[in-house]
Amino acid sequence: MLKKKTSIISIGLIVIILVALFISGKPLLTLNNPWVRIDQNKRIDAKQLKIGVSISTMNNPFFISVAKGIRTQARKQGVKQLIIDDGKNDTSKQSNDIEDLIQQKVDLLIVNPVDSDAVTPEVKAANDAGIPVIAIDRSSTGGKVLSLVSSDSVLAGRMAADFLIKALGNNAKVAELQGIPGASATRDRGKGFDGNARGKLSIVAKQTAGFDRSQGLSVAENIIQGHPDLQGIFAQNDEMALGAAQAVNGKNIVIVGIDGEADGVAAVRSGKMSATVAQHPQKMGEIAIQIAIQHFQGKKIAKWTKSPIALVANRQYRNLVK
Repeated sequence: MLKKKTSIISIGLIVIILVALFISGKPLLTLNNPWVRIDQNKRIDAKQLKIGVSISTMNNPFFISVAKGIRTQARKQGVKQLIIDDGKNDTSKQSNDIEDLIQQKVDLLIVNPVDSDAVTPEVKAANDAGIPVIAIDRSSTGGKVLSLVSSDSVLAGRMAADFLIKALGNNAKVAELQGIPGASATRDRGKGFDGNARGKLSIVAKQTAGFDRSQGLSVAENIIQGHPDLQGIFAQNDEMALGAAQAVNGKNIVIVGIDGEADGVAAVRSGKMSATVAQHPQKMGEIAIQIAIQHFQGKKIAKWTKSPIALVANRQYRNLVK
């Protein structure tokens, strides 16, 4: 009888503790220890912070600049522990990298997803572990993101469409080189471009080229061969636009990209590309670190921190820039 009463009392105490934790709104489990809660509202000095970063690929000048901005600002702020992983445009590798960072008990994660859908379980895992997540350029479809640092990708797509309409006129035949399927930037840039092009441009082909220069070259070659009367190409990033510029090979085809990376801007100035909607990738990286510092200072963080964009065109089309 005594043992039975003791068991009832023990169970009652456990129930009371669990109910108290539930009412407090604090997570009951973490990846590391099911009974230890990580405080998401803790204050940490910049010098004590351990920040984990997962970049979609370091084989792209745009994301190299993002990483440079992260390193530069972290050094400026006195962050001593900074881990940057290269996802190599592989969703499985990026998932494993993020899981490793969680196990290393980083204080905060900065993620530039390869695929916005595929990264969702890892963002949720970080949430469960009490680790804040900041997304750069592309967001996560699910889970809780502290802040997204990006330009307005829908607006960038609209600007690219408007440029081609002004440069070529209504009903011009154009092709669209799309980025990685599932990436939020692919969806948003496509949404902006297609929306403004509807009824004004004739989109004769849409094909994915994975935000990659070599794929942009091969895909553009195939499209041009199939559509010899093609007048324009919209590439959802500069790397694909640069590949398309190689495929054009002297033909009179207007090419516009998005990003404003160094190679892209140089191609615009030389006339190989007609225009690019320029972002500021290094600034994005710097902003992400600033947000991380501000979060651990207890400051309120905006859900979306916009990075500015601007149309950059070569001399022939400079009159089209507002």
